[in-house]
Amino acid sequence: MATIRDLQGGGAQPTHFGPFLLERRIAVGGSAEVFLARPKIGVVPAPRLVVKRLLPASREGAEFDILEREAELHQAVRHPNVVKVFGAGMVGSEPYLAMEYVEGVDLYRLLRRAETDARRMPPALAVHVARKVADALTAVHAAQDRNGAALAIVHRDVTPSNVYLSIDGEVKLGDFGIARVLQLTKPVKPTAGLKGKFGYLAPEQVAGEPFDHRADLFALTVLLGEMLIGERIFPGSGQLAVLLAIRDVNIEPLRRRAYELPAGLFELCEQGLARDPAQRVASAAEFSARLLAFEQPSAAELSRTLSEWVRWARDSSQLAARIEGQIRDSVERMRAVRKLTPTPMIEIGGGGDDPPASNSLSRVRCADGRNFDGVSFPRLVEMIATGDLLGDDEVSVMGAGFRKIGDIEALARHLLPSTSATTGRLYEPGAPDYQVDLRDTPMLEVLARLRHGAETGALFVERRDQTAAPQRKEIYLAGGRLHHVASSDRAELLGEYLVRRGALERPDLERALGLLERFGGRLGDTLVGLGMVDAVHLFRAIRDQGRDRVAALCGWPRGRVAFYRGTGPAHVEFPLDLDLASPMMAGAILKSRGDPRSLLPADDTQLLPGRRFEAVTDRVERGTAPISLQLVPGLCEESLNVAQAISRLTSQSASGSGGQSRPIGEKEACAALVTAAGLGWIQF
Repeated sequence: MATIRDLQGGGAQPTHFGPFLLERRIAVGGSAEVFLARPKIGVVPAPRLVVKRLLPASREGAEFDILEREAELHQAVRHPNVVKVFGAGMVGSEPYLAMEYVEGVDLYRLLRRAETDARRMPPALAVHVARKVADALTAVHAAQDRNGAALAIVHRDVTPSNVYLSIDGEVKLGDFGIARVLQLTKPVKPTAGLKGKFGYLAPEQVAGEPFDHRADLFALTVLLGEMLIGERIFPGSGQLAVLLAIRDVNIEPLRRRAYELPAGLFELCEQGLARDPAQRVASAAEFSARLLAFEQPSAAELSRTLSEWVRWARDSSQLAARIEGQIRDSVERMRAVRKLTPTPMIEIGGGGDDPPASNSLSRVRCADGRNFDGVSFPRLVEMIATGDLLGDDEVSVMGAGFRKIGDIEALARHLLPSTSATTGRLYEPGAPDYQVDLRDTPMLEVLARLRHGAETGALFVERRDQTAAPQRKEIYLAGGRLHHVASSDRAELLGEYLVRRGALERPDLERALGLLERFGGRLGDTLVGLGMVDAVHLFRAIRDQGRDRVAALCGWPRGRVAFYRGTGPAHVEFPLDLDLASPMMAGAILKSRGDPRSLLPADDTQLLPGRRFEAVTDRVERGTAPISLQLVPGLCEESLNVAQAISRLTSQSASGSGGQSRPIGEKEACAALVTAAGLGWIQF
């Protein structure tokens, strides 16, 4: 992020760089820095231009290919609303990209300046900017290579910082650094490129599912909504909360202001933000055409208005003075409060949101007579999360008075839902609606039954391990979908799960646990806050952790299962909202010890329609099951045997409608056949 001094120039002397003179740095990001430049000789390719250079740490392994690929993509898209790129080159060992200079500000800076001055963009002006970006995306999505074949570019980074606004009222989309194409002459390993920009991802991107150009349209609609109401449209106090809001398309801030918008504009935004890509506006061209009705009085007049806004936003000295005044005022008020207010003793949960002090040790007094002294905060959280401590047990932090764990917010969130003070004890909440023994009824059959019935309630699964220690898992369902899973197994805690996945090193986990109390006892927020795990990757890992906790039950040869219809946890911070078919497939792999083919009949056994075969045509029956599983019923119509069905599945790809795909491996294909049989979609 460029400083105000960088943006103004700061009196720096021009620097020689190949055929250019770099006048001043105007921005720096995670992988590159951008300079305002001019040719050393003449005015070719432009009297002033921008030179983008990779930072040293980003050159390893990527080198010139990254910027050359970006240049190729830009040059494949020629449109007035797309930033021109003149080409890529090398100066010594430094790769660079030379592109058009758009004199003005980016949309991010314009929106932040408007926020600082409490100024809202007129709806017509917001629509005008969005239409121009939609026109740019129309060209991007329709781009072709030199042979006339569609490139199927997905920009993937339609964010305010990549929309450039000129002092002449022009709107240009830039930065193809993380764009995805189907046809690449020089394949480059894609970079994450999403850190800090997660608020503009589409739900399918957040979930790690296949996506296409409609993800760009989702991001554009987010951008439009932000311009219309002057604030982010996805609520949340942290990154994971925002990602949850995106997954569930919780646009409450925009919905609350819908009455302020021209009639029909909110409804268009709502369609552009549909969770299902098939329900969104089909193309950028259609989106632009539908926005036209709200672009009043005229594009020319709105362009002049935009020019005025850009010139106002460029007034850095005025902005800096205002920000400095706000900071000074805030500091003075904080000092005044400090003088008047005595410093209270920090107590977990005492003030609601205040995190506990670091390095504190606790004393625990259990209702069953057990007592523990010198318990660290991470150990305390672990004991609560695995059911060793209950909501009625009491804890004293830093010598403070004893309080029930269920009354301390920072600790109560880790309780097994059935033992929390707010939910009440559910170990024996009356006669179960459904009860089986895993020795008689396998877990795959239990999950299939719950999915078929679209059940809502709590499923408790208990057994004793080889040491006779009790093990317990609590599975909460909503409409037949996995809502929440709690486990008493220490190995299934989030930190341990991330280490097993290779997403986190053991020393980093230990460091994060040591700082856990500074982040209110939330390991996820701690890892993201310390920069150890990317928020999007953590989001997916938490979802996969829930899936795998349920899948592990399919490997239990014994245990007692009881389902209580209508019973639910009092509060869940991360609702999983996962189709039960997903843990069923993972469970088939675990049950077979990694060889789901062993669960299938002989290779020459014929695939036949199952008892629920006809229901598969219903979207509700298919749900959001893995694509490989949804392909299985169609194989029955081809009169294939088991071996042929596996071969056919592995020759296909799990793909989205836009063409992004991944191969289906043999293990996944076999698990899909096992699960399809369990669901009654096929039979052997």
